[in-house]
Amino acid sequence: MAIPLQIRVQAAAAQLVFALPRPLRRLIAGRPVRIDGQELALDAQVLLRLQKVSGAGLGTGEVPNARTMLEAGQLVINGRRTEGVTTREVTIPSGDTSLEATLYTPDGLPEPSGLLVFYHGGGWVVGSRTTHDGAASYLAKHAGVRVLSVEYRLAPEAPFPAAADDALAAFDFAHAKAANLGADPDRIAVGGDSAGGNLTAVVALETTRRGGPAPAFQLLLYPAVDFTTRRRSRALFGENLFLTDESMTWFEGHYVPEGTDKADPRLSPLLASDHSGLPPAYVVTAGFDPLRDEGEAYAEKLRAAGVSVALSRQEDLIHGFLSFTGIGTRFREAVSEVAGALRLGLADTKTTS
Repeated sequence: MAIPLQIRVQAAAAQLVFALPRPLRRLIAGRPVRIDGQELALDAQVLLRLQKVSGAGLGTGEVPNARTMLEAGQLVINGRRTEGVTTREVTIPSGDTSLEATLYTPDGLPEPSGLLVFYHGGGWVVGSRTTHDGAASYLAKHAGVRVLSVEYRLAPEAPFPAAADDALAAFDFAHAKAANLGADPDRIAVGGDSAGGNLTAVVALETTRRGGPAPAFQLLLYPAVDFTTRRRSRALFGENLFLTDESMTWFEGHYVPEGTDKADPRLSPLLASDHSGLPPAYVVTAGFDPLRDEGEAYAEKLRAAGVSVALSRQEDLIHGFLSFTGIGTRFREAVSEVAGALRLGLADTKTTS
């Protein structure tokens, strides 16, 4: 797909801004932002200033326009795929429909390898394999695993529980067709960011409770896990920090049909009655994120149930940082840590022991 001239200009301008000396970037960003004993990273503050200047928003207005804006925004801040990764398209059956997916394979990676079934973020309404192409290829290359990025159905065309059903179908497909994907069926993880983190938690719960094949590892990046409670972080960070209180309400309004029980574990996995026996988890939160507190509450719930959990709060970052590796350095540092955790979580114990 040809990138429009306006987007190429905006991307070049963003790169120039982030290449400026730190004092000039601080001048552009303004005074440091400190909330709840944390200081916002300069890279994040510069990004938010550029977002404000461009007028871009997340989860506002008409759905088609919101989707277009997110696609364009990702081309500006994370438009290039990581080198040394090849792709092929995969079709996944899901009930009466089929899903498209992209398989990312680092060059030279032997078979069978670990595999991450990846669910993109975007509030179950926006986002796609395209918006998360850079993130998926980055994780594949730096974690040394294959990544299957899934195009699950979006609301409002397909509201809850369609995305959850698709996410489960994608994991089952990956496990059943592991050999065709070059993967080890015993080393398949599920992972995703934001709404994708929600779907990750749901798949881990559903597969464990049914007693069938379950993921070996779960990667939860600033996940949404509870639709029933407004926590303190939503009040602290619900304005002017990328994901807003208003946009969260907008996403919920499109994804959750009226009359739905919001305590349903397929919607609010934090509220499941039993979390024991779930796969080991790496939970990442962002300090300046409305979802921070519920993600950390989920990590504590897993730990209390005896699940092996590592919790990492990137206290100086904002929601969505997985998709910002194309600018600055701080976002790449955080995502490199995520990739390291994924590499460790899917390590081949037969060769490392």
